Amino acid sequence: MIEVQSTEPLKNLLGRIFERVFFFYPDTGQKVWRGLVGIDLQTPPENYSLQLEGMTLDEVPIRANHSLKIVSKTFPTRRLTVDEKFVNPPQTELERIQKESKRIREIFAQLTPQRLWKGPFNSPVPGAPTSGFGKRSILNGQPRSPHGGTDFSAGTGTPVRSPSRGKVVLASNLYYSGNTVILDHGQGLYSYFGHLSSFAVEEETLVSAGDLLGNVGATGRVTGPHLHWSVRLCRTRVDPLSLMSLFSE
Repeated sequence: MIEVQSTEPLKNLLGRIFERVFFFYPDTGQKVWRGLVGIDLQTPPENYSLQLEGMTLDEVPIRANHSLKIVSKTFPTRRLTVDEKFVNPPQTELERIQKESKRIREIFAQLTPQRLWKGPFNSPVPGAPTSGFGKRSILNGQPRSPHGGTDFSAGTGTPVRSPSRGKVVLASNLYYSGNTVILDHGQGLYSYFGHLSSFAVEEETLVSAGDLLGNVGATGRVTGPHLHWSVRLCRTRVDPLSLMSLFSE
């Protein structure tokens, strides 16, 4: 979270870093602005410059730089055994997987300028997180990409609720994550919920914090029933628990 204090009211403000644009929103009047900057889990540790660009109410452009120091972090490794078809998918499923991957990339590439989320980000289920963000996975003995989200322990049928306000941009069955719901929280922030047993929302629906999205299940590539929650911020993989920490009640 970056807080910017201006000597005069601003009309808008954004930040550029990691070859991405991040949005800011007014917090107190038009002189104090806040913005979320996503730091991908594989960002090399070094100093980076966040370039701030805005406009005053009189249409005068303003610019400033803020230094961000990224430090290294070691993530644990997990070993899982799953159905072999989810490690090495059969040829008959490759076209489906490619189409689904393309659709997800296109969704995350859409950056809604308006901020839809309000208030805190709450846990979508009452269960505790069981597999942390960034954990390295070895599936059936084969190394895979780091875990880009957080898993929550919960039994089949447990209600999955929206952590904050957002728009349902996907409610569909996907090969790897099974029954999946994606919420657009605005300003490039998305929540991705996987392995549901059922849906309670339809695409294009606006939901509020606490609204029912569906129920926990074991669809897709899983070892048992649980909820997978991942977050993208302007196409950057970030820890969902960091949102809960930043926007707690």
